[in-house]
Amino acid sequence: MTLDTSAISVQLYTVRQALAADPDATLARLAAIGFRKVEPFGLTQSAGDLAPLLTKHGLSAPSAHAGVVGADLDAVLAAAQLTGTSLVIDPHVDRARWRTVEDIAGIAAQLNAAAERAADAGVTIGYHNHEFELEIEVGGRPALEVLADHLSEGVALEIDTYWAVVGGVQVSDLMSRLGSRVKAVHLKDGDGSRDDSKQVAFGTGDVDVDAILAAVGGDESQVELGVIELDDTTGDMWAAVETSYANLVKALS
Repeated sequence: MTLDTSAISVQLYTVRQALAADPDATLARLAAIGFRKVEPFGLTQSAGDLAPLLTKHGLSAPSAHAGVVGADLDAVLAAAQLTGTSLVIDPHVDRARWRTVEDIAGIAAQLNAAAERAADAGVTIGYHNHEFELEIEVGGRPALEVLADHLSEGVALEIDTYWAVVGGVQVSDLMSRLGSRVKAVHLKDGDGSRDDSKQVAFGTGDVDVDAILAAVGGDESQVELGVIELDDTTGDMWAAVETSYANLVKALS
């Protein structure tokens, strides 16, 4: 599947301070930049406020982050219905739970059970990595890949390509090994360190974004969303978002 500009989204965590201060103005500004898709975070808490604003500004939220493992799935699915979200991604399971095959299989079992229930509501459940799920090896393999071994066919992955690099893997190889399970990616740039403040606009840092986009958009790829994100930056966040969008549009056009 070849990505095009219609696949571009933005993780709202990137503009969380502006969003908290004035959600209406924040979504208006994202729409003015050119975004037509956004990825909310904390969906169960934010859906009620976001839903009418998404409509107002011509935005959709095909994916969103919400705790799934150990969470109230009914509340998650109700929130997804409000925002029209079809891919709900658990953004984090504690690092301590990734040390053994048994622990990882337990995470997978919870995701599988949630996915089975969510399917009836037309929602796909997924998981999003940080660096540690790739850094930690179990049986000589990255813990994230051990998780994938135990996931049912209906569970998706959203690969944060920056944190994969920080975790010490080649994104192209990882994408190849995980195959069609990867439905979305986070696209970010920086110096490749754990320091969030060193992240910069996509296409202006040290990450080989061209190689990542080639892997994400390969013929065998099933990636449907390329989500721009910065966890933090020392520069102006809005300028970084605008530059990220412009660079990604150019790369995908």
